[in-house]
Amino acid sequence: MLETHPVMINPNSISRKDFIKSSSILLASSCLLSTEQAIAEENVASNFSGKTLILKNVRLETGFEYDQDEVIKTKTELFIIEMEDGKVKNVLPNNPNAKAIDAKGLLMLPAFRDMHIHLDKTYYGLPWQAHLKKNRSVKDMIAFEQQIIPELLKTSIPRSEKLIELLQSYGTSYARSHVNIDPTSGLDSLKHLETALLHKKKSFHAELVAFPQHGIYYTKSADLLKEAATMDIDFIGGLDPTSIDGGIEKHMDFVIQLALDHGKGIDIHLHESGESGVKTIEYLIDKVMENPALKGKTYVSHAFALRYLDKTKTEEIAEKLGAAKMGIASTIPLSGNPMPVPALYKYGVEVVAGNDCIVDHWNTFGTGSILQKANIAAQIYGYRTEFELSRILKLATGNILPLDDKGKRQWPKTGDKANLVLVDASCSAEAVSRVSPVKSLIHDGNLVFLTEAYR
Repeated sequence: MLETHPVMINPNSISRKDFIKSSSILLASSCLLSTEQAIAEENVASNFSGKTLILKNVRLETGFEYDQDEVIKTKTELFIIEMEDGKVKNVLPNNPNAKAIDAKGLLMLPAFRDMHIHLDKTYYGLPWQAHLKKNRSVKDMIAFEQQIIPELLKTSIPRSEKLIELLQSYGTSYARSHVNIDPTSGLDSLKHLETALLHKKKSFHAELVAFPQHGIYYTKSADLLKEAATMDIDFIGGLDPTSIDGGIEKHMDFVIQLALDHGKGIDIHLHESGESGVKTIEYLIDKVMENPALKGKTYVSHAFALRYLDKTKTEEIAEKLGAAKMGIASTIPLSGNPMPVPALYKYGVEVVAGNDCIVDHWNTFGTGSILQKANIAAQIYGYRTEFELSRILKLATGNILPLDDKGKRQWPKTGDKANLVLVDASCSAEAVSRVSPVKSLIHDGNLVFLTEAYR
């Protein structure tokens, strides 16, 4: 039966409009923003922690409508969703008169996941600054970071919080964040980001990659990485072994052994687009096959070398990646040759997407919307049909889809984590095609922000 004591909306709860307004406040570069506002927003989520949350008039996808063998429409119905202790407790037939929060027919989708981002490095919250022309190479950027990081660290906690709030305003409640581990930052970037995440623990979660942005040996970061590996991180990172550290084996063997010694995953930045990039991917594939504990826990970020291979070589590597259960994390770049995402999917390779840089010294084009990345992928790869658009939504949701390929509802179901968004769309295909606006975000059963329609 439907519970008769749902959590009701506190009139002082933060709306999406107020949430976004708060997230857009600029910081003066010379002073720290108080975290009081961030804590107040977190209290909105805390107020609902461990309680029953009930939504009515929730639109869920229920199947596909076909014309012969082509999907021409996605069927939907309205439901009641009951959440408790961070999980979906019940998915029930709709009752418009139920004592519950009215979702007003908005479409429920899995909450979005940004699986490649740098939450510790951003100008967001500081005055606008475009990329500097002098910083052309990765080594140029390393030298530049060595100059600016000491000053950026002074405000990194509140700026990380503001960046998290930007992601949340677009429906993201989970991220994989790379965090600088280098002689200039020491372990401070990691410690500061952990503090920001602690302030957001009820409304956001991140898995962390200890990332040697300045090389492992180029700037003598090995000992710092060893120390970071003993801390609360999830992955060991790496960076362009040949161009930065002068060779594949020493760099990659260090990363691999450190991950094995501490039970971590691997996620390396690989911008190298030529032979060295291909050889690095193949070397890592071989090592993962030798060490099965790394299967399903190893990713190559960017992997630009895959963009410039012929079809035969692309399929060969894609098949090997699939066999090794290795993933590719991509920003779905618009310039240059496209990433071979369809070939990766063909061989069962996990592909995840991220914004990477959002208003920082590397790039200014990240918007914070991971749904937009799914839209860009659809445009690049020519996904136009109802079925194709509904499938590419998985880039935004971390490979969770409401319907399976046969049109059977597989999400949400009892026991699923209550991480979800309400969007102004009729179905997944429309949400991707039109980058439909997010009206509400719920993380672990906790309300993060509410559309004005609830108030």
